[in-house]
Amino acid sequence: MVAMDQRESLRTMFDQAGAGRVPDETMIAFKLDVARALSPLASGFLIDHVYGVDAAAALLPPSCGLILAADDLEQEPGGPVQETGLDQAVVAPDGDLHGAVAIKLLVIWRRDERRAQRVELAREFIRTAAERGVLSVLEPVVRATEAELAAGTWNQEEAIIEAARELSPIGPDLYKVQVPLGGRAPAAELERECARLGEAITGPWVVLSQGVQPEDFLGAVRAACRGGASGFLAGRALWSDVVGRPDVPAALAEVSVPRLQRLVDVVDAEARPWTAA
Repeated sequence: MVAMDQRESLRTMFDQAGAGRVPDETMIAFKLDVARALSPLASGFLIDHVYGVDAAAALLPPSCGLILAADDLEQEPGGPVQETGLDQAVVAPDGDLHGAVAIKLLVIWRRDERRAQRVELAREFIRTAAERGVLSVLEPVVRATEAELAAGTWNQEEAIIEAARELSPIGPDLYKVQVPLGGRAPAAELERECARLGEAITGPWVVLSQGVQPEDFLGAVRAACRGGASGFLAGRALWSDVVGRPDVPAALAEVSVPRLQRLVDVVDAEARPWTAA
């Protein structure tokens, strides 16, 4: 599955690629180019409701379901997402789902005073998806507290597993998780960590690509699938090095389409079917 729900993060990527802080129209055009190029190979396409959802939905083939981001992001321009909530434009009883078959919530997981509040946020999201008649995709991303960093006690791999043990039993239809070790480790070590993560997760899961270099993602997906994952829901590892190119459709055809095809081949050969998880 292809993730294209980045908002201010995508604008920052354009800036870092030398294009400056581009207008909304440029971001929408990029999202639509990605949808045209990659959705024929994907089983799902994730997008936000602000930047081009209706146009993107019209481009998806019947084999590719629309996933709609339901997260309201607290994020300064140029900075990372700090916290999230539920976007009422999506989750309200009369919210427009634009034909989506699933909705997605990003949760920033920390060992701090808001930890229990985030668990309840995840519960509310899963309940809401069920009430709206769509699948729920829960995406926890772990972050250190200032105290953990100061004390030198932060261990991201253990945090990913702790978050999985806390949040996956709540019952999302799909759990979207960070790749252990950033995907950069010998294959045997990466497979051991993915197997350990798979033991911690209740229900079907896929990996995201944030923090993983594009050249490492294929091996990371293979290791995750051997550890019990049902595939991936990724954005940056597919198209980040195409952002800011003068001819985006040509670059997607040259770089991203073959990259996605290789990933699809691995998933077809190695992944645990979602229905069997």
